Amino acid sequence: MRVVSSLLVAAAAASAYTTNSQLRLAYHGDDGMMVSWNTFQHVEKPIVHWGLSQYRLTNIATSNVSITYPTSTTYNNHVLISGLQPGTTYFYKPTPLMKNESAEVFNFTTSRRAGDNTPFSVAVVVDLGTMGSKGLTTSAGAPVASTNVLQPGERNTIEALESSLADFDFLWHAGDIAYADYWLKEEIQGFLPNTTIEEGAAVYESILNEFYDEMMAITASKPYMVGPGNHEANCDNGGTKDKAHHITYDSSICMEGQTNFTGFKNHFRMPSDVSGGTGNFWYSFDHGMVHFVQLDTETDLGHGFIGPVEDGGSEDFFGVEPVNATMNAQTTWLEADLAAVDRSKTPWVVVAGHRPLYLSDSGAICPECKDVFEPLLTKYKVDLVLSGHSHVYERQAPLAEGKEDPNGLENPTFPWYITNGAAGHYDGLDELPSSRQPYSRFALDTFNATYGWSRLTFHNCTHLTHEFVASKNGTVLDSATLFKARTCDQGSKHY
Repeated sequence: MRVVSSLLVAAAAASAYTTNSQLRLAYHGDDGMMVSWNTFQHVEKPIVHWGLSQYRLTNIATSNVSITYPTSTTYNNHVLISGLQPGTTYFYKPTPLMKNESAEVFNFTTSRRAGDNTPFSVAVVVDLGTMGSKGLTTSAGAPVASTNVLQPGERNTIEALESSLADFDFLWHAGDIAYADYWLKEEIQGFLPNTTIEEGAAVYESILNEFYDEMMAITASKPYMVGPGNHEANCDNGGTKDKAHHITYDSSICMEGQTNFTGFKNHFRMPSDVSGGTGNFWYSFDHGMVHFVQLDTETDLGHGFIGPVEDGGSEDFFGVEPVNATMNAQTTWLEADLAAVDRSKTPWVVVAGHRPLYLSDSGAICPECKDVFEPLLTKYKVDLVLSGHSHVYERQAPLAEGKEDPNGLENPTFPWYITNGAAGHYDGLDELPSSRQPYSRFALDTFNATYGWSRLTFHNCTHLTHEFVASKNGTVLDSATLFKARTCDQGSKHY
């Protein structure tokens, strides 16, 4: 009876909150683009009409992938368009779509060919959740700090990214997507009234739908490359306390379909099949002069370590299994992937994983991730490592085994580490210790009360700039440039 009643509520929630098809794109190899969208019904044959003109969508791509899961209110449709030219703008229209988009034609630009040395920028967020009535807004329940809510009229990060679409090629979101698992916390705190534990499945799905609705303003035209965070694992983030009633909920309250990263697995199609990775969890892709690598810090660490959110892991989640049955699959893949990088074509190598290896807030560091990944990041001279998890911003020095590179940002040998989990979600920012680590170079936390995103700009093969952009007004609050002393390939062409 519980499942049936919740699904009925979920269906009603979908009708009320899902207002668009949640269109999203993802790069797929040198010549492909994955187009994904949602519908209320199963689609026998999802179709994407596409072409070089919005008035001549003469090409058709199809698939038979229209999938759902228990408690979901929609079906996820995935269609690959292949045979595309690099750096080219195409127009497309999936079918069927939700009613209000039936006449609209969308567009995307394909990835830059590896070896293209034209400057470009990328937007990066971590810990970006739902904005508005189900997430970060101008109010919150107790005990959320007053500095962590938005001011009336303040622009949030999703709105900021939408207003900056012309400034970046794609959006990279390294985990903690939507924060649908906050539904119970928001209910207990009185932010989401008139809901019950019995209705949790419906509320969880309604938050997911609202987030993906909001993101479509970005993801319908910009590839949205994602990775796993702990808030994708299940419906309750491992446990929530109702202190007023002396109740501790654990993830056993999650219904089928809301554990084991199920929604994350269904909603996206990252290019792991063409990069040797696994699902949406770890993969890589080239774009211009950069090789990008997404890691999974939540599961499949291997080498005797259990991922933090796996059964038996440090955070005591329920029902989360490894995503690859092969022992040491992720690190074996990572070493092979990094060893195969052609630095004459893609001189820059940038890696993202949800949890930080270094941070002044030691409680947010993933020590087992550091043990597993850092030797490879250092060995293969990765240039930049991005993370979040802690809801702060901290730019660190280039590091290896806790030691700072003596060259700083002027041709270091060690990887440069930056944590930016300050994109914003329901209960806002965290606090960093007043005494930061010696390797910390600049930081923002709840006392600065500023949400923001990262902009990476690759100027050429020797200079890379990272900026923290304040969402509310576009001001750059921190900027630093990494220099690597290497000779740019004069044979590289602009496409």
